[in-house]
Amino acid sequence: MTGRPWRPLAAPAAFLLAATIAVVLVRPGVHRQAPPAQVKTTKAPVAHVRPAAKQATPPPAATGKVYEVRAGDTLGSIAARNHLTVARLLELNPHAQPTSLFIGQQIRLR
Repeated sequence: MTGRPWRPLAAPAAFLLAATIAVVLVRPGVHRQAPPAQVKTTKAPVAHVRPAAKQATPPPAATGKVYEVRAGDTLGSIAARNHLTVARLLELNPHAQPTSLFIGQQIRLR
């Protein structure tokens, strides 16, 4: 490998660059849903109808003065659910790190 030590790495680097560009271009469209007007429904016989899958519902707002953090919670979602601001939650919980909440952690709301 004298003279051009980069040459054996050029093909893998080009492939990784192309794959990365493809993912960046395709990924935003993967999770989009068709507008309701474009959704096609078919009528199936009653015997073949499967029960609808339960949709994930957000956890109910805490009724007391303390909220227990659940999977997927952020300070923003907790604040919105309890009609507070993130700044107010941070005032009430100086120990809470906005970027690292833990499941089961207690957050004061009042």
